[in-house]
Amino acid sequence: MSDKKITLAELRANNTKNSLYVLIHKKVYNVTKFLDEHPGGDEVILAESGQDATEAFEDVGHSEEARELLPGMLVGDFEETSELKLKSGAAAAQAARVSQATIEQGSNLMYWAPIGLLVGWFGYRFYTTGSPY
Repeated sequence: MSDKKITLAELRANNTKNSLYVLIHKKVYNVTKFLDEHPGGDEVILAESGQDATEAFEDVGHSEEARELLPGMLVGDFEETSELKLKSGAAAAQAARVSQATIEQGSNLMYWAPIGLLVGWFGYRFYTTGSPY
């Protein structure tokens, strides 16, 4: 186990494909070499760089094999500062649910509104001219 403390500045400075650190359970990992091997793609990890990725890591339900890879990538412990508030699981989960519901609601309207307009237009044409064309 490493005794090295990683600051928020160091965490955020290593946020490119050439050098990428992620924060999971108050520990910082260098996942640069794992980017190409990650089953979810590199953009999933890049989206979590520079912040607390614990919730994203846990929500996916990583396997024991994935968890066994972490110690080999450990850089050090995160030096907690007031600049980065570690996410509270309950609050972040609630925010994610609200966000997802909003996206789903908008997506449904995006599909049903044009279909409804087309059905209305064809109905109008059919009843006013006797032909839908």
